[in-house]
Amino acid sequence: MNYSNLATQLRILADESRLEIIDLLSCNELCGHDILSYFNFSQPTLSHHMKVLVENRVVTKRREGNKFMYRLNNDILNNLKQSLDMISRPSSECICHSITEDCNA
Repeated sequence: MNYSNLATQLRILADESRLEIIDLLSCNELCGHDILSYFNFSQPTLSHHMKVLVENRVVTKRREGNKFMYRLNNDILNNLKQSLDMISRPSSECICHSITEDCNA
């Protein structure tokens, strides 16, 4: 497991607006205008959040005519869920197996 990559992904998601954007996109592909209509912030602010999500592959973007359409990248989110499951539950790959317990000695 790459803890640095996991920490980066969690920092990206640790923003209330980006979490709301992900929630909005969980049902459907949406254009930027539709996403913006939900929020009380400016178009440049939305552009910033979308840029962060797209650059980190959490969201994909495609052009349709004169607008951009956004969709969740479920592969990235599923990998994130698996990584969180891995560090929160004991498994054969768990790093806890690399330490020696001396407290009971």
